[in-house]
Amino acid sequence: MSNDRRDPVIRVTAMPADTNAYGDIFGGWLLSLMDSGAGLVAARRSRGRAVTVALDGMKFHLPVGVGDEISVYGEIRRVGRTSMTIAIEAWRRHRTEDEDVKVTEAIFTFVAIDDAGKPRVIHQES
Repeated sequence: MSNDRRDPVIRVTAMPADTNAYGDIFGGWLLSLMDSGAGLVAARRSRGRAVTVALDGMKFHLPVGVGDEISVYGEIRRVGRTSMTIAIEAWRRHRTEDEDVKVTEAIFTFVAIDDAGKPRVIHQES
């Protein structure tokens, strides 16, 4: 997945409150952004509520610093009867620079659910 000419599903600036005890941006904060981004993609594709059921291949490539702009990109990889697999990447751009670099990636699996929390069918697109 490339972020060239794509709109991020989420874009946010990392702030001091998002740091761990060492002053780096906390990995859990970044993971939360990625899960939220994947959830937005899943909700749009399934036309309703969808929940995270698995996370695979999480890799942290580079650290994120306070003030860095984080952009989260998502791409549907597979749609099944009730579930979908979504590739998510987070990219960092320093506040004063133009170049962005991939800092982490993962594959999320979501299941579409109804109001009772039961799996529901995802309509296939033509």
